[in-house]
Amino acid sequence: MDIIEIAAILVIGFVGSAEFGSATLVHPVIRRLEKDDQLTFEKGLLRTFGRVMPIGMTVATVLGIIVAINDPSAWLVVAAISLSIALIVTIIGNVPINLRTSRITEETAPEGFIAMRRRWDASQIVRASTQLIGFVLVTIGIVTAA
Repeated sequence: MDIIEIAAILVIGFVGSAEFGSATLVHPVIRRLEKDDQLTFEKGLLRTFGRVMPIGMTVATVLGIIVAINDPSAWLVVAAISLSIALIVTIIGNVPINLRTSRITEETAPEGFIAMRRRWDASQIVRASTQLIGFVLVTIGIVTAA
């Protein structure tokens, strides 16, 4: 196992686990809060996850593609595709909503905020699942090749 493969497992595992945990453990709790509290929480997450994950997700996808190019086994190719889908879903689905959320200056959630965040949740579960699948596949692909 070389340094790129180790980095791929670590970065993809971190990103996939963090996003899947967010989608399945954190956001269901947020949805039970009052509307204005949801706004506060979501804006706070944009200051934490929102600063780390764009870089992490991009690096994870690049590493997934690199290991698939280096060893084009089915496991690694499907992992790279899964990670690429996660990044595309993020750019098309989550990022625009994150930008709109970050621009809200009021402390009161505006009309349509909850509906907008539920659309974000739908994209989140897709990207989180495809990232976690990418992690599992890249790990299997690297371990079986060793």
